[in-house]
Amino acid sequence: MHTELSQKESSQQVQRRLDDALDDLGRLIQSERAKLARLARREGLSAEDAIDCVQDGCCTFLRLAQIGDVPKDAAELPAFLATIVKNAARNRRRLHHVARPHEALDAIDPPGDEASTEQLIARAEDHVRLRACVDRLCDTQKAVVTWRLLDEQPGENVAEALGISRGYVDVLLHRAKIQLRACLTDDESHV
Repeated sequence: MHTELSQKESSQQVQRRLDDALDDLGRLIQSERAKLARLARREGLSAEDAIDCVQDGCCTFLRLAQIGDVPKDAAELPAFLATIVKNAARNRRRLHHVARPHEALDAIDPPGDEASTEQLIARAEDHVRLRACVDRLCDTQKAVVTWRLLDEQPGENVAEALGISRGYVDVLLHRAKIQLRACLTDDESHV
């Protein structure tokens, strides 16, 4: 009998937490839905996939609320939900092998702004330094970096050309980026 009461009380507590979470989520969605969709879009998803990620994020939020694993402070809830949506967007992108769109070079250097001679020399030096770091990579990593980053080839094409799995292409690219960052920071510290 005592166990029945404690189970009933426990289920009432869970229901109360879920009701509170639904109220919190309702307020969050009204105020944050556009921000959450933009956040998912910035991860490289289509508008439809971004909306799906916001929906998935809301479901995850409710599951976490049911077990009591959400912040108690209402001020922390928007950032908490944004993190959930961002992770859902990244997972969706990874599962569907969608590359995050690269910014065009024109977007980085707006037209009409003439670069000074010093800026052009600095860019050329950076390019040479990066090329030297790429040359230090093993042949397979060098090929992956060249095809994926410079030629912007899809991962499936690179995997097929190298005779390796798509996942291994991603692993090689990730490791190469770490080595390139380390190489570039080492080179900068010696300058």
